[in-house]
Amino acid sequence: MQRRRFLALAAAPLAARGAPEYDPILQAGVYVWTQHYGRIGQRAQDHIPGICQAFARAGYRDVELMSLFFEPGLDRITFRALEQTGLACSTVYNGGPMHTPEAARQTIAATVDLAQRILRNRPLDAIVFNPNPIGREKTEEELRVQAEALNTLGWTLWNSGVRLMLHQHAPELAANGREWRFILANTERRFLGVCLDTHWVYRAGLDVMTLLRECGPRLRGLHVRNSRGGVWMEEFGDGDIDYRAVAAWLRSTGFTGYLSVELAWDRETKITRPLEDSLRISREYAEKVFGLARR
Repeated sequence: MQRRRFLALAAAPLAARGAPEYDPILQAGVYVWTQHYGRIGQRAQDHIPGICQAFARAGYRDVELMSLFFEPGLDRITFRALEQTGLACSTVYNGGPMHTPEAARQTIAATVDLAQRILRNRPLDAIVFNPNPIGREKTEEELRVQAEALNTLGWTLWNSGVRLMLHQHAPELAANGREWRFILANTERRFLGVCLDTHWVYRAGLDVMTLLRECGPRLRGLHVRNSRGGVWMEEFGDGDIDYRAVAAWLRSTGFTGYLSVELAWDRETKITRPLEDSLRISREYAEKVFGLARR
């Protein structure tokens, strides 16, 4: 039901739905676990059951996992862990090169295969996708190839009942958001939504509220974390980004997409408590700031 509701609401214009209905879906992102285990020389994907149990104990009902958790051989472990903990995994993060025709074909094929393998086992609402940076600004021709590839991927996933959402880090926002704005201007909004990573907007020196407004109805997800003095915090809380302003804008637009609490640590981040506790504190803060009722 949640999947059908999301697809129906995302496809219909606000005017056709009547009054906006603010009803975000809270998630937890898995990235911080890769850092947690990396610090002790281990791989997060070798701890899938424990990670899912920690998310559930911290009070989350939905998670965004990375594609590496669904690699052949690991996917069965992930499916079983999600089922045993009662967690939904409505979105999955993936990436790959999209700026040359051959690379794009390979990335599209791999991403479609990922979605289909997941769908054979459990519901999937969306793939959150970040085209790989290449260490320099992409040429206009490379961006045109990338835009067309994203249209193709979005259309292909759409026909399977899965949405595609564009994610970004700082490189895509260089030169006043050149790549990010090019992609939005040259792709079909029906087949490519946006998952805005708010803190990477902040680190790129752009205004979070400006880019939120530029997304318009294509905004279907946010990755949220915060910092103090530019350093990522141990938990999601008050800091450099004013998330009360973000929440007010989302409420005014009737936002019904995903709010993914994606913790991440800088080298300077002070770790003072178990990660599970930080995830719980982050959930409680998100529920308060975004005005979310416990589901």
